[in-house]
Amino acid sequence: MKFSELEYRRPDVARIQKDYRELVERTEKAETEEEILDIWEVHQRLGREYNLPDRTVYIRNTMNVKDEFYAGEKAYFDSVSPEYYNTMNQLYKALLEHPKKQVLADKFGKIILEKMQVALNAADESVIDLQREDNALVGEYDKLYASYMVDFQGKQVTLPQLAVYMMDGKDAATRRAARETDGKWFDAHHEELDDIFSRMIQNRNEQARRMGFRDYSELSYLRMGRIGYDMKDIENYREQVARDIVPVAKQLMELRMKRVGIENPKLYDLDICFKDGNPEPAGNTDYMLNMCKKMYDELSPETAEFIDWMFENESFDVLTRPGKLLGAYMYNVTDYGPFVFANWNGSAFDIETITHEMGHAFQAYVGNKMGLILELVEPAMETCEIHSTSMEFLTSPFHHLFFGKDTAKYQLQHAEDAMLATCYGCQVDEFQHIVYQKPELTPAERNQIWLDLDKKYRPWIDNDGLPFYADGGAWQKQKHIYEFPFYFIDYCLARTAALQFFALHLKDPKEAWKRYVELVKKGGSETYSDLLQQAGFRNPFGEGSMKEIADTLATWCKEHQV
Repeated sequence: MKFSELEYRRPDVARIQKDYRELVERTEKAETEEEILDIWEVHQRLGREYNLPDRTVYIRNTMNVKDEFYAGEKAYFDSVSPEYYNTMNQLYKALLEHPKKQVLADKFGKIILEKMQVALNAADESVIDLQREDNALVGEYDKLYASYMVDFQGKQVTLPQLAVYMMDGKDAATRRAARETDGKWFDAHHEELDDIFSRMIQNRNEQARRMGFRDYSELSYLRMGRIGYDMKDIENYREQVARDIVPVAKQLMELRMKRVGIENPKLYDLDICFKDGNPEPAGNTDYMLNMCKKMYDELSPETAEFIDWMFENESFDVLTRPGKLLGAYMYNVTDYGPFVFANWNGSAFDIETITHEMGHAFQAYVGNKMGLILELVEPAMETCEIHSTSMEFLTSPFHHLFFGKDTAKYQLQHAEDAMLATCYGCQVDEFQHIVYQKPELTPAERNQIWLDLDKKYRPWIDNDGLPFYADGGAWQKQKHIYEFPFYFIDYCLARTAALQFFALHLKDPKEAWKRYVELVKKGGSETYSDLLQQAGFRNPFGEGSMKEIADTLATWCKEHQV
């Protein structure tokens, strides 16, 4: 069934919650393992009953935020979801207190009990009102960001369309003008963006305080479902990046600017990778989609089956347009399958985006086919991002389908950007820790923190007096900071694994793909650290691990200059 044909009906959430309360009572009276497993099966059915319409609404709302019906339904789910999940957590609590709970660990692995405990610790009935308010704030931000439309060179363009001009390899004046236009839009809305974010910090910190935490930075680790590592581990990881990755990334950026012949690069020059222009896709949207289909048809039998399903069901929406939410994501629609959302603008980034999101979708498709339970079909985010980021590299034998003569250029740019993105991701993460731990900071002080972190993680940036950017507001362009606090570091942790997949792929492509599929099939049945160990890779929290990865990638980049 095509996603567009999927019927939507608002679920009877009150009845679902009533059923959950009855399950709690059944759990308290249960005497046998069979009863516990039967209760668990009913829980899975109730979860699917809620998730299918919830996720359908989310996707259709992001496809057109101006659609009043789905905007209203999204607001409805934002309102009822905190109480729904709190009711579900009461079942988790009853199961965790039951003397027969081990039967769940025996059947699904010990991690299921850990995940239930983390979910229970991350929620509390006392913060339901604040969670509703937080959801509404995210909706307010989404609506504002989706309204982005500017006039440039006589045309009305969205942000993804303007980004094409920001990467004009032939004219620095055009690049600067595009950045200025972008900055002016954010400057015009900075008071709204600052106000929304200030209210988010206040709200989320109050949630944390009511639950006994110092601030939201502590609570967020539970909300992200992180198991086996903590804030100190992440801090150590960031410091390794600052010490071992940033100097190498700076060298690669200097090499890039030398390659393009720019002596004193400014912010608007940094995305220019080659003197004769950045790599460009070899065809239009239809061509690129056809090549995507061809790539996955040929990559492996598993991906051939997967991509057939995606195309037969038209389970993606990749073109940018007014009213569409910016960004890209994959959402696994319960009892249906994966859906990929993107904003293609005709640049090389389209290929990185589609291979990334298809990596997520492939894992979801495999997990659904294997019948993994709701709690295991979707791993924690740092593991999910391994599937997607690794796919970007493991599809490299097919990059020629998309880029033709520009293939070598794209692969070099992509490898360099992986290093640069790791630095940026750590900057985003440290920024969030600071602003939540110091909620008294003014908007101007928050911006100064961002500029200070630029010097630590991206010392090659010169904002050249650009509006918005020079004032330190660039963090407001990062949607994750508003919508998914403390998520962004997961991309960095995943990239650590992805680059090791890339290194193995260069030596033994078949072995790399074999290990990747094995990882995908595990879903969320193991912790991040355990999955890395089983794949034969280094853990990023180990001292010195980042230097080895940086040196390997930098050597490859220097050997493949174009």
